[in-house]
Amino acid sequence: MLPLSTHWTLEFLGRLHPLMVHFPIGLLVGAFLLESWNRMRGRKADYSGMVYIGAFTAVFSAGFGWLLQSSDDYGGNLVDQHQLTGFITAGLSLLTAFLYARRPAVSDRTGYISLLVSCVSLSIAGHLGASLTHGEDYLSEVLPWSRGGEDNTALLESFQAFAQSDSFPQDQLDQLNLQVRAIFAHNCYKCHSTEKMKGELALDHEAGVFAGGENGAILVRGNADESDIIRRLELPRSHDDVMPPKGKSLDQAEIDLIRLWIDQGAHWADEELKIFREAELALSKPALPETPADISHPVDKFVHEYFAEQGLSWPEPIDDRQFIRRAYLDINGLLPAAEAVESFAADGASDKRAKLISSLLHDKTAYAQHWLSFWNDLLRNDYSGTGFITGGRKQITEWLYDALENGKPYDQMARELIDPGPESEGFIKGIQWRGEVNASQRTELQAAQNIAQSLLGLNLKCASCHNSFVNNLTLDQAYGFANIFAEQPLEIYRCDKPTGRMAETTFLYPQLGEVVSDSLKGRLRELAGVIVQPENGRLYRTIVNRFWDRLLGRGIVAPVDEMDNLPWSQDLLDWLASDFIENGYDFHHLLTQIMTSRAYQLPAVPYPSPEYLASDQFVFHGPAIRRLTAEQFVDAFSQIVTPVYHGLAYDPEGRDSDADWIWHEEIELDRRVLPKPGKRYFRKNFSMDRGQPLQRAELLITADHAFTFYLNGTQITTGEDWRVVQRLEIPADRFETENTIAVIGENDGVIPNPAGLLMSLRLQYADSSFQYIHSDRSWRSADTLHDNWTTGTYDDSDWANAWRAGSFERSYWGALLDFTFQPDSIDIPFARASLVMQDDFMKTLGRPVRENVTTTRSGEATLLQSLLLTNSAFFHENIARGSSKWLERSGDQPEQLLDELYRAALGRAPNRKEQKLLLKKLEDGPPEEGLQDIIWTLVLLPEFQLI
Repeated sequence: MLPLSTHWTLEFLGRLHPLMVHFPIGLLVGAFLLESWNRMRGRKADYSGMVYIGAFTAVFSAGFGWLLQSSDDYGGNLVDQHQLTGFITAGLSLLTAFLYARRPAVSDRTGYISLLVSCVSLSIAGHLGASLTHGEDYLSEVLPWSRGGEDNTALLESFQAFAQSDSFPQDQLDQLNLQVRAIFAHNCYKCHSTEKMKGELALDHEAGVFAGGENGAILVRGNADESDIIRRLELPRSHDDVMPPKGKSLDQAEIDLIRLWIDQGAHWADEELKIFREAELALSKPALPETPADISHPVDKFVHEYFAEQGLSWPEPIDDRQFIRRAYLDINGLLPAAEAVESFAADGASDKRAKLISSLLHDKTAYAQHWLSFWNDLLRNDYSGTGFITGGRKQITEWLYDALENGKPYDQMARELIDPGPESEGFIKGIQWRGEVNASQRTELQAAQNIAQSLLGLNLKCASCHNSFVNNLTLDQAYGFANIFAEQPLEIYRCDKPTGRMAETTFLYPQLGEVVSDSLKGRLRELAGVIVQPENGRLYRTIVNRFWDRLLGRGIVAPVDEMDNLPWSQDLLDWLASDFIENGYDFHHLLTQIMTSRAYQLPAVPYPSPEYLASDQFVFHGPAIRRLTAEQFVDAFSQIVTPVYHGLAYDPEGRDSDADWIWHEEIELDRRVLPKPGKRYFRKNFSMDRGQPLQRAELLITADHAFTFYLNGTQITTGEDWRVVQRLEIPADRFETENTIAVIGENDGVIPNPAGLLMSLRLQYADSSFQYIHSDRSWRSADTLHDNWTTGTYDDSDWANAWRAGSFERSYWGALLDFTFQPDSIDIPFARASLVMQDDFMKTLGRPVRENVTTTRSGEATLLQSLLLTNSAFFHENIARGSSKWLERSGDQPEQLLDELYRAALGRAPNRKEQKLLLKKLEDGPPEEGLQDIIWTLVLLPEFQLI
């Protein structure tokens, strides 16, 4: 069966949604208006037919809308809101139809009210639909105060003043021309540009404007009254020749500006038109503002100046318990131990917060494992996903982890990402997508887009298809930058169609330096040198802003990928970036500089909405309230309840084993299939011919789901949880010269699912030599039980060789932390979430798929997350395991249990009311169930989930 998104008939039906949606609008609204009119006149009339058909078409319209959203490239909050209100409207219209059908058993008034509510919902859905197709300002843009008329009028008056004087200054002629070109850009480029010359007219360059279009010249220099462009702009909207023919017409002030420009000779300025703001590239360190004596920290001096401008006063900083939790989570991603919280709160030293930050940064392993998630998001690095199957994607995990653990300076990191060695080349190589993809997604353009977004805070994706609508970048610039990463010059494609033009190699900011080498390696080396130079303030402002955003919930510039936006404090941003450069591009110094400030230590602020945080109306009052990231939540849960994950996708310690995960190979229709539930049987014969007495025999074994282990016909051990590695010593007298290992493996479940057996046996002889027997392809396997199959006398020649389900370090289960003969050497107490493979649990909690650069994760809880934490079997299995461990440790002392649990999770003891309520919960039923409920409630509290 074809997936929904590829079946053309369903996609075709989805595209009928705009047609279908007008039926319920006309019928339901018509029925409501007619019934309202008759009610006002005291008449009775039956419009149930219109209501029935309206409800029927509303359901179909909602269904077709769902098909359209599923099969086409639609996404975002606006789409979700439109779809939700569409479904609500369909439901309300069905209810209305039901009420109309039940009359007179149901009163006319009830049906009429239901019809009214349906129409209100329909209006909201319709408005959201119009906003999707015409823009979110579809209604507001026509209002007088939304049209920018006052700004244009003021400009017009200033230019007219010059026109009435004896001479029009040259610089003002330039400004007038730039203003007219900006009007063209905002209103005309969509139809009249180099890329789309409707009527053979292009208004985005000088030659195109003065050449005119298919109907000849559009203007007469010095005579606006004789210029065709003025005639067309002033025609009635109903006229066939009016410009623009669709959308918003120009306001009178805009037309008068164009008229004035033509009357003044239609001067063309040599200056390049910049429609959007562009941040300065150069970086200079601002002087610290003069502040009261108690404001001594450099960051706070700038914030104090900002607060004074905004009329704000300093709030009191957070207390010690809040601070230590915030600092631990921000630096190492973990919760502080209860003992550490109490010790820190009791410490009277005035510099204890700075000392805490320093000590946390010295734990390089915890720091690297936490910040690895931030960099994996930013650099589109992951352990699995699109591209890995075909070999068209490469990890940079080992290089990245080493850079974080060893404190590699940022300029060196950036240089090695742009001009990479084998360990870091996966970043600019991107993903080689399977099948045909849009031209804008070829690997060279991915490299350009990724560097622009990740390192420079610049959106190049829009300009990779056409001239950008969100910044000043052009299609030619995007391809010129991508050419740096290409073996051969790239042909420019506009909206996936070839233009026949070849790109000319150039960096986005040529004023910083040229990239001219004939070789790819040479160009990458030159590009790296150009980008990382201190003169490129954009690189260092961008990373400083990202860290501020990470630590305080909102960047000094927002969004963090649009660094041309106006910062709320330009001086603070510039000072931090300059200080970062002066101190060796050191992230530990940057973190210390921000986190030791009073600004960082202010109480978290509940700003009105994510939209407000991203807007230019934002006013900084303190850090925004942040939710734990997916990794922080999982790690915190692992700390206080039970480890959630047990196998690593990346093992920083580089532990390895020759043991493979094995299972019985199952074939159907000449293809290997997932193992089916049930028992499978495994055997391995081996000899002990060292000529030395056996001193010690150690076994490591686990299986998904369960196993029973035999040696020479004797059962040795069993296990029912693959996460628990059985580590035991087998008496030496159990071994013979010739030995047989036999294992029953059991795959649980009701449908086929991954299954595997992992085993290592280490034999130590008197001369200190070792012999290893590992699970591997040499083992024999069967799916049926035979008599005496666990003994050495059994003939297994008709058994198959075992199937290799994965290596120790790369498998469905990951590299198990506990699968080692030297457990004391493990530095990782549990599998940190940043080191494990993506799964549905963390994906739902917000960890991105990382097929695209991710620079900001949503901080809002979603309905899907609520459902996951309420109903997930995986989550509740872990709660149950953790509950059992807590009860084993202190189940006979419930007060102590609750006290320790609260201190571990929240850094405080439960208050009297909480303790009384929770003790009753433990006493009123089975303690295990009561404690599970308590743990579940505790980890869902805002006090636990919010920073």
